[in-house]
Amino acid sequence: MKLFVGLGNPGAKYARNRHNIGFMAVDAIARDHGFGPWRSKFQGEISEGMLGREKVLLLKPMTFMNRSGQSVGEAMRFFKLGSTDVTVFHDELDLAPGKVRAKAGGGHAGHNGLRSIHDHIGAAYDRVRLGIGHPGRKELVSPYVLGDFAKADADWLDDVLQGVADGAVHLAAGDAAKFMNAVALRTAPPRSSTTAPKSETKTSPTPKAETPTPDDRTAMQKLLDKFR
Repeated sequence: MKLFVGLGNPGAKYARNRHNIGFMAVDAIARDHGFGPWRSKFQGEISEGMLGREKVLLLKPMTFMNRSGQSVGEAMRFFKLGSTDVTVFHDELDLAPGKVRAKAGGGHAGHNGLRSIHDHIGAAYDRVRLGIGHPGRKELVSPYVLGDFAKADADWLDDVLQGVADGAVHLAAGDAAKFMNAVALRTAPPRSSTTAPKSETKTSPTPKAETPTPDDRTAMQKLLDKFR
């Protein structure tokens, strides 16, 4: 069994925040793969289903971001899972909007949700980093992540969420490369390889050599014609 955790803050007030892209990601997986209805458990909301041959529990902690680890730890202990069975979907300031990266283990880079998970289950869990970009200055980070996505973000955000849902089966199977490929097919589809037809060059026909007219004059006629 795998535990997929989306990070965010509960309530309609935060639903479209950049900080809630993790919630959006697991919602997309649940929708596209026919998961069961969301229900309250483990200080969060859970939905169960199958991704390929793997049973997966989706979890959205309702503890607010800074205490996400409480919910994750409780679910892990109940199902007797190890930290390597956990994948966390979260917003990433250090990636440009629309960029996605899968990562195994590592630090929390100051992300409060990850920091809390580190405190409760350690660092050896997988993450899917969902780029939202950086506002440019440290003092702008809090209002930026707690602000809603702009209308201009709608297209790339939809592509990212659909790509995550497309690749979820591979992620559950432990194949991060195939997962990333599925995401890329949505966020950076290959360009058409059709070749434009070559222009036709018209060539002038080679003129035929003129056949000389036979000269059947006598020698005397030729001499006379020469002096005319």
